[in-house]
Amino acid sequence: MMKSVNPATGEVIASFEELTEAQIDAKLDSATQAFAQWRKSDVAKRVALLGRLADAYDAHKDRLAAMATQEMGKTLKSATAEVEKCAAAFRYYAEEGPAMLEGGSVDLPGGGRADLVWLPIGPVLAVMPWNFPYWQVVRFLAPCILAGNVGLLKHASNVQGVAALMKEMMGVAQAPEGLFQNLPIRSKAVEAIIADDRVAAVTLTGSEGAGKAVAEQAGRALKKVVLELGGSDPFIVMPSADLDAAVEQAVTARVQNTGQSCICGKRMIVHADIYDAFAEKFLAAMAAVKAGDPLNPDSDMGPLSSEEQRDTVRDQIDRMVAAGAALHGGEVPDLPGAYMHAGVMTGVPIESDLMAEEIFGPIAMLFRAADIDEAIAIANAIPFGLGSSVWTEDAQEQARFIRDIDAGMTAINQMLASAPQAPFGGVKRSGHGRELGPFGLHEFMNLKSVYRAG
Repeated sequence: MMKSVNPATGEVIASFEELTEAQIDAKLDSATQAFAQWRKSDVAKRVALLGRLADAYDAHKDRLAAMATQEMGKTLKSATAEVEKCAAAFRYYAEEGPAMLEGGSVDLPGGGRADLVWLPIGPVLAVMPWNFPYWQVVRFLAPCILAGNVGLLKHASNVQGVAALMKEMMGVAQAPEGLFQNLPIRSKAVEAIIADDRVAAVTLTGSEGAGKAVAEQAGRALKKVVLELGGSDPFIVMPSADLDAAVEQAVTARVQNTGQSCICGKRMIVHADIYDAFAEKFLAAMAAVKAGDPLNPDSDMGPLSSEEQRDTVRDQIDRMVAAGAALHGGEVPDLPGAYMHAGVMTGVPIESDLMAEEIFGPIAMLFRAADIDEAIAIANAIPFGLGSSVWTEDAQEQARFIRDIDAGMTAINQMLASAPQAPFGGVKRSGHGRELGPFGLHEFMNLKSVYRAG
């Protein structure tokens, strides 16, 4: 039995029965049968379904957003924005997707040619986290539908209400039976599903540990896998930057979703010439962040997703303080629920093993860099390489950061945020493969070469 618990109150929302092995087997059969038909559907039919899904998410966004707020604690305004972003992703693939499916052709020696054809590969298993419970799934689901594949969702155990609503929206949009199925299962059931010949590929968004386990299982089965794992993104501010704008965006980046975002700016790396001015403004702004009832529009952030998650962050803070760091803020209020105030760590030793951990909560780390070389060195002194944000008006500095920061994404003079149109993913221990844009669509497609004589 899996339970959804409201992290703002500690109250149990609902309980969900786990699937039995026989029920899982039936769902895999259903996925196989659905794929046999959907793979042959014309693109217009797929586009029409994507459009209906966008309409369904728009029409039901208040109900969808409320469930995300109840199950994992994000503010209602941010949950609503997440649902709207999902609708935009469905529409993006409906409008721009058909052109992405055009393979083209190449000329061959002797007058022949090879036509390039994009074809679906089969049922795709998605193992998804709780932090953006709709958006993370739609990043896989929208291109999956357009490609002609079918989807199987293993969602986090604490957001099964969200998973059930996503399945319901498929019904509202009149999707074929078996095209998208929710699997209420624990992680222990995943390995057998990956090994099953009825599953073609797997995508995971989650922790480094979960990524290693799924990658190993997929490797044994020789199946394609896309991994979007953790990050500890640098947020670099140079002397030419708009300081007030950088501070404002740094705070937003660090406390959005109560700091539970893989592409939040987590390590603020500031040039020595402006460090003191930035630190004064940043610490004051972080202290002013309002943690409170996620249903209250005046709250800047709600609770963490669970008391367990809050305790994990507190343990990381305690170990950093023991290593010589200083904590500004970050208190746990005497309130029911998994609340924590925003905070800033200074003096964190760069060479510490703690730099290999991702802080998944509203705690920033602040570093001083003597010059651009040291800023890049600090940025790269971690095993992760997901995103980055750099603040400078100097074109040469921008070029250096783009070339030399080890990351899958770099935002210039803005905080990093994903968009349906642009590829999303990282390097190093942040995973491999890409979601979104045309590259995300093609990750789970077969590019077939068709040779023709001249």
